[in-house]
Amino acid sequence: MLVGVPKEIKNHEYRVGLTPASVRELVARGHQVIVQQDAGAEIGLLDEQYVAAGAAIVGTAREIFARAEMIVKVKEPQPAECAMLRPGQVLYTYLHLAPDPEQTAALVKSGAVCIAYETITGQGGGLPLLAPMSEVAGRMAIQAGASHLEKSKGGMGLLLGGVPGVAPGHVVVIGAGVVGTNALQMAVGAGARVTVLDKNVDRLRQLDLVFGNRISTLYSNALALEKAVLSADLVVGGVLVPGAAAPKLVTRDMVSHMKKGAVIVDVAIDQGGCFETSHPTTHADPTFVVDNVIHYCVANMPGAVARTSTFALNNATIGHAVALAGKGWKQAMADDPHLRQGLNVCEGKITYAAVAQALGYDYVPAESLLN
Repeated sequence: MLVGVPKEIKNHEYRVGLTPASVRELVARGHQVIVQQDAGAEIGLLDEQYVAAGAAIVGTAREIFARAEMIVKVKEPQPAECAMLRPGQVLYTYLHLAPDPEQTAALVKSGAVCIAYETITGQGGGLPLLAPMSEVAGRMAIQAGASHLEKSKGGMGLLLGGVPGVAPGHVVVIGAGVVGTNALQMAVGAGARVTVLDKNVDRLRQLDLVFGNRISTLYSNALALEKAVLSADLVVGGVLVPGAAAPKLVTRDMVSHMKKGAVIVDVAIDQGGCFETSHPTTHADPTFVVDNVIHYCVANMPGAVARTSTFALNNATIGHAVALAGKGWKQAMADDPHLRQGLNVCEGKITYAAVAQALGYDYVPAESLLN
């Protein structure tokens, strides 16, 4: 198979779909790989390294899309990229379609076979292709939040860990999944007072066993959530419903009663966000203020640490890339029900139930398209 890797064009996105090591894995199995010029240059993955791994360097994204049978990316295709997709071409990347009707419509129109990293499941449960970026984003959420609590960034002028004789800041983490766990690890390490909320009591027990009295665990209901948010200096939203739009758990009214200069970091913004006041931002302009509360809602947070993120992502994605290239998408999905969960749009049809429900499309099971 001819596999193409275009350079990412989303604002301040420096990750790349395949590393040279991943290219070598594909080439060693008899596949061809074309990589857009300087696709990884910003993170030290140079064209010479890709050539040494067996790839050919191509000058433009248009040539990549025109020639490749499978496109491997990181972020969802931008409108110009959607316009270059063709019927039957495989797109393997993050998509986050439920809150994005424009992208969904463009992918349906393209006729391409669109596989979303974030809905591929794992043998032991969970979402293994989403997990590494959730780990990065959860850890970054505390870095970003701590930075924007500084007065020069518009915050209340609070040091998250405090100092002897001065109380630390209060971090509230909504959701005890991968994002939440990594966020609370960083917050505990910084010396903050940490509260984590989730509806999964077994998960809260696990965290209590690991962290003990260094954190407070709360079952998430409307009253507990409101009390925690109103007492917080930094709130991290890490709630995920796989493939679906994130629930709006923190209302505009709650935000209006938060402390002046408090910070919200909405890691769920890729799926629409879990705060009513959230809207996507970019690394170039990462924050906005609502009711004196700073909102950090960057939709590609791991892009800020693009080198770490690229290697972590490739560790998770290369196995399925090899299967898709070696078997073709139909056989690969017939053989692997976990990979099949990644099929979101296929030849003009919506094949993921949560996306169809969120956006009002007819749902066509992926299994029906594999024969």
